[in-house]
Amino acid sequence: MTRGLVVGESLIDIVGRDEHVGGSPLNVAVGLARLGRDVDFLTHIGDDLHGRRIADYVKASGAQLVPGSTSTSRTPTSVVTIADDGSAAYTFDLEWQLSGTPEVGPPLFVHTGSIAAVREPGCLAVAALLDTYRVSATVTFDPNVRPSLIGDRDLARERIAHLVERSDIVKVSDDDLRWIDPEHDPEWIARAWSASGPAIVALTMGDQGSLAFCSAGEARVAARPVRVVDTVGAGDAFMVGLLDTLWEMDLLGAERRAALGRIELDALTTALAAASLSSALTVARAGADLPDRAALRAQSSPP
Repeated sequence: MTRGLVVGESLIDIVGRDEHVGGSPLNVAVGLARLGRDVDFLTHIGDDLHGRRIADYVKASGAQLVPGSTSTSRTPTSVVTIADDGSAAYTFDLEWQLSGTPEVGPPLFVHTGSIAAVREPGCLAVAALLDTYRVSATVTFDPNVRPSLIGDRDLARERIAHLVERSDIVKVSDDDLRWIDPEHDPEWIARAWSASGPAIVALTMGDQGSLAFCSAGEARVAARPVRVVDTVGAGDAFMVGLLDTLWEMDLLGAERRAALGRIELDALTTALAAASLSSALTVARAGADLPDRAALRAQSSPP
């Protein structure tokens, strides 16, 4: 078990006249592969021009596209609108479904989130896969809510709550939590999620930094100062930095579940700082252009 598995949507982001490969789970798979991690990616794309572009992009990063991922008639797309502050809004043309069990060995971790976690019919297969792989793998989840694709808000909340309870590591933004539960403060919700099952719940708060809860308490890291070009992929880059650091600490895999549950605050703070750096480098560039290992080392090294 030396490979990770990421399950979820991939698509083409259309920003003005430009087109970019995107999708939250794809960004996580590609981001980890760019750091030299062995990752398999299970998705749902077509054998068309857009789908081939996605497949080539995944391969170029070093990740492996799981057989059966090319199974739809039309590759999903998203029209992206960038506001003056760099924030992004999305309009989707997308279907999401999976069929069968992935042709991969038991993974070290399995990650999912965003559209794949709540959109039928594929979300039902995703939930079943997570339960299946939990025997061998750390389960990680990022709700990354896309309200425009959610028809039944209450059902989506139920599905998110179920996945949170079944996950070992959850990353969530304050904007996500305001949509999921507008009646409570995001920090209160993240703390409650931590008590429901996960070993780590990490909350990102934009320029207010990040906060994470674990059994030892809570860790907080300030946002790194950066000129924001756009926020596309910021949360995915944070997830990549978090997973990469926990991987380096040998805290991934079902046999390390107890050790992950005992993570100390110093280690969690280190992981948050690495995640914050990954996110900062991403928002400083256009699109979801996640950093490679050299870029991270260049920023981490003393001048």
